[in-house]
Amino acid sequence: MPSTLSPRQRQILDFILAHRERQGVSPSIREIQAHCQLASPYGIQRHLKVLTAKGLLRRLPGHARGLLPPGPSLRRPTLADVPLYGVIPAGLPAANEREPDRFLALDVSSLGLRQGTPVYALRVRGDSMTGAAILDGDVVFLTPREPQPRDIVAALIDGESTLKRFIRHEGRACLRAENPRYPDLLPAVDLTIQGVMVGLLRATV
Repeated sequence: MPSTLSPRQRQILDFILAHRERQGVSPSIREIQAHCQLASPYGIQRHLKVLTAKGLLRRLPGHARGLLPPGPSLRRPTLADVPLYGVIPAGLPAANEREPDRFLALDVSSLGLRQGTPVYALRVRGDSMTGAAILDGDVVFLTPREPQPRDIVAALIDGESTLKRFIRHEGRACLRAENPRYPDLLPAVDLTIQGVMVGLLRATV
């Protein structure tokens, strides 16, 4: 790293690169400001300008998390603001019932999805899917589509939301946990698949 960088510029650059490595996206200006414990974002902007001029960062225009490492790119990341609607199995609110808790910036192509495909996120609560490496506190990304057998889905079963594996048993659709402590769930009246899991963000300790 060039010796002409100030300690603050080194701190900012190290934080951006570490955040991308850990989260898969760059931090926002506000997150950088909070990390550096600065009262104003304007100082951060000045340091980012220096880092960009030195070729240590590059910007993706029009994106709040468009700070990227230098070097050639084979494609332009498609960053989307994915709504995080809360926890599952506590319940999935309909879009017209309340606002998302917050938004997560995500390169949707990393999920194997085309640009414009609807995606939402839920935070996992409980241990019923540990056998599929889905842990309490993880964030799962889902898209509304018709499920295939063995897909992991967010489902509304007899009025209650849950995250389980979708299976068919003797011709009937049902839900299966990935933990032997939990039984299969067979709907008494109704089973509605609200989304198919397409990605996961591991909870940080």
